[in-house]
Amino acid sequence: MTPVSGRDGAVDERGRPLAVVAPGERGATRIADRVVAKIAAQAAREALGPLHPEAASPHATVVVHHDTVRVRVHLELDYPCDIGARCFQVRRQVVQRVRALVGMDVPEVAVQVERLHPAHGAAQGRTR
Repeated sequence: MTPVSGRDGAVDERGRPLAVVAPGERGATRIADRVVAKIAAQAAREALGPLHPEAASPHATVVVHHDTVRVRVHLELDYPCDIGARCFQVRRQVVQRVRALVGMDVPEVAVQVERLHPAHGAAQGRTR
């Protein structure tokens, strides 16, 4: 019989009862900073929807301290658009997804718009 830990009545391969370990003593789960950053970047992509064909995908950097994470998201937007509203959508989605998937508090999400892409394309240029 294979040992099963944490269940009442569980026994080892010799039929002896297994000791039940309290949940607080079982160990800890550590989530790498790069994983949290990938989740934040994916959340930003979800908030933005389809990107301009020339736009780079959003990327994120994070600073994790215990159960708190501060996020900086770098992204490109179509223009014209309501930049403030788009950044708000990104912040809200990043906070929700990181809390839901990682269980960390997100007190700060800084959004850095690195480039604006004209809606009509760069081929227009100046005309006389």
